[in-house]
Amino acid sequence: MIKTLAVHIKGFIRESLLTPLFMVLEVVMETIIPLLMATMIDDGINKGNMQHIIITGLWMLLCALIALFAGFMGGVYGAKASAGFAKNLRLAMFENIQSFSFANIDKYSTAGLVTHMTTDVTNIQNSYQMLLRICFRAPVNLIAAMTMAMLINAKLASVYLIAVIFLAAVMAFITIRTYKYFSKVFERYDDLNASVQENVSSIRVVKAFVREKHEVGKFNKAANNLYRLFVKAENLMVAVSPLMMLTVYGSIIAISWFGALMIVGSELTTGELTTMLTYCMQILMSLMMLAFIVVMLTMSLASAKRIAGVLNEKSTLSNPENPDYTVPDGSIDFENVSFSYSEKSERPILSNINLHIKSGETIGIVGGTGSSKTSLVNLIGRLYDVNEGSVKVGGKDVRSYDLETLRDEVAVVLQKNVLFSGTILDNLRWGNENATEEECINACKLACADDFIEAFPDGYNTRIEQGGTNVSGGQKQRLCIARALLKKPKILILDDSTSAVDTATDARIRKAFDEEIPDTTKLIITQRISGVANADRIVVMENGKISAVGNHDELMKTCPAYSETYIEQTVGSGDFDKKGGN
Repeated sequence: MIKTLAVHIKGFIRESLLTPLFMVLEVVMETIIPLLMATMIDDGINKGNMQHIIITGLWMLLCALIALFAGFMGGVYGAKASAGFAKNLRLAMFENIQSFSFANIDKYSTAGLVTHMTTDVTNIQNSYQMLLRICFRAPVNLIAAMTMAMLINAKLASVYLIAVIFLAAVMAFITIRTYKYFSKVFERYDDLNASVQENVSSIRVVKAFVREKHEVGKFNKAANNLYRLFVKAENLMVAVSPLMMLTVYGSIIAISWFGALMIVGSELTTGELTTMLTYCMQILMSLMMLAFIVVMLTMSLASAKRIAGVLNEKSTLSNPENPDYTVPDGSIDFENVSFSYSEKSERPILSNINLHIKSGETIGIVGGTGSSKTSLVNLIGRLYDVNEGSVKVGGKDVRSYDLETLRDEVAVVLQKNVLFSGTILDNLRWGNENATEEECINACKLACADDFIEAFPDGYNTRIEQGGTNVSGGQKQRLCIARALLKKPKILILDDSTSAVDTATDARIRKAFDEEIPDTTKLIITQRISGVANADRIVVMENGKISAVGNHDELMKTCPAYSETYIEQTVGSGDFDKKGGN
């Protein structure tokens, strides 16, 4: 875990080294000042030597100024190092998430990943800054003050040793007890973020169903769970402060008592006692700083493990040693394919799939909800890998291709259409970042999107709000289809992507595809048979298997589920979920 995180200090190593160096310099100056104070009292004040007092005072002022400068520079470099470290961690996690396969993404919740890159990284950032500054400063200060105290009077300094051992034992006990609570705290943060994210993204539904009170209650429950865990941890941590103060005051009283007796017995001077008391405060303040660091590190340890988990997560999909960088054509072959999302699944999602599609064919895929239509097409772009058998594109197993090359040739318009903040042109150029405005307009014409775009005051420069909230469902679908067409793919997959489009527009889109991209293999997933009735072939799926394949006329004669559903759809509202409407 430490090795995984430490790699990302790169770029801020100089700042990470200078910070503790300045902290050590500050400690050295602060250690010298009490010694100068002792000689000022014993050799200056007690003897009435004004010259010695002035010279020693100037040296003390110089040490104080050096300590001030060192502390300031340590703070500056510490902030740069910790902020840079946090920046690198966030970037590394985000980059690694981009490489995840769908199987990897399924392991994490969206809210959990947000917590990883916000709360968890902030904890690490704060802890790293404390580590560079206090965690170097406090032990050095402790050792230096203890050493100087021992040199002045070892017998009296033994009081500090007892205090150090006592507080170290207390902190070890509290750290062990609180770690388990802090480990659970960040899981509760995930639940809290999930509640907020779900509510905000679905706020229209919440308001439409007047469920604000329900959502507030759900959030309150998540917040209370987090509150209870923090209270349990803080109840243990709160014991540190009184025990610390008890130790500080006890040490001061012991030093003053025994020091006074030693002065009476001529074993100690007044200046040395003053110095011992100063070192007493330095030692105990260092212990308080270390106690604070232990609390921070205990909290950040749980965050560090979560971050390291994301950074160490390897995609379940990877390029072969010598990948193919050319996809010959858009032919697709499923050969004895079986697939499941989890190895623990009792039965596969897809089983014994055999299907051969020629390049340029238009294939309709129909079936009831849960018949695994989407799962089937997800294997073409290698969003998942098959468990058994093989999927071939252009006559080659998809696992032999470079992933980016393969996916560049497979354009997918998913069931859930997503647009991003920016202009319409910005969104279209997700398909091809170098596309000219003319190419974008042509793609929109094919997708029947140009009419409504031209109606906007700003045309293709109209700004799309986050999530595409300022366009309708049908408009969003057509923009996503146009975006996919700009890739000029060899394979185009439309996964129920015209469900919000009227029948006439749907027909125009299909006709445009046939005329403008005849060489592109088109796979159309739909519940509406009329949308694929003119396809070269139609695949009927049921329970993860292919139950029938043929053109519309053939299936009307040989597939009862298909023919009954078609008849019901033409006269009523039947679909495959109703087994042909019966």
